[in-house]
Amino acid sequence: MKNRLLLLLMFTICFSVSAQTKKTYPVGQIKTSMGEILFWLYDETPNHKTSFMKLANESYWDSLTFNRVIKNFVAQGGCPDTPAGFSDSPYLLKPEFNSKIRHVYGAVGAGRDDNKEMLSAGCQFYIVQNKDGIARLDDKYTVFGQVFKGMDIIDKIVSVKTDSTDTPLTPIKLDVNVVNMSENELKKNGYNLK
Repeated sequence: MKNRLLLLLMFTICFSVSAQTKKTYPVGQIKTSMGEILFWLYDETPNHKTSFMKLANESYWDSLTFNRVIKNFVAQGGCPDTPAGFSDSPYLLKPEFNSKIRHVYGAVGAGRDDNKEMLSAGCQFYIVQNKDGIARLDDKYTVFGQVFKGMDIIDKIVSVKTDSTDTPLTPIKLDVNVVNMSENELKKNGYNLK
């Protein structure tokens, strides 16, 4: 009887430790009134990934909106861009271009103004909505993520009525987070680890 109890106790402890150490991966999450968007964050762009996670965890974007939406182009969110550049960006990031990461449908990139160094504004991100991608942005803007769930939401967002500056007439508020997902949770949501 003691042996059975000991085996059961060991099995329970091993199972418990195994469940607690299950590997998870950080995933970008944007919740809007129109639905949820989930995207993979690339390890190949570590500074942009770290910046996104830092600002999301600080709730930086949660008082901001998708401020520029253009059908067959992008849905852009974060601090507003002005003729003089980005308003109130907390910092700028050096570009992290990668020849294997392109501006395909669902790519998540870092916005920037026309600065010569091509520095990204920490406050600004966009999601490519053009189904053919936007190759002319490659190696000019840093792509740091890829949407794997919610492109139907982005398609709806870029279809709303806008003013002459492509700002939605009805604000689309952002609730930006980082959620940790296991490999199984990623698969259930449409992302397969390679």
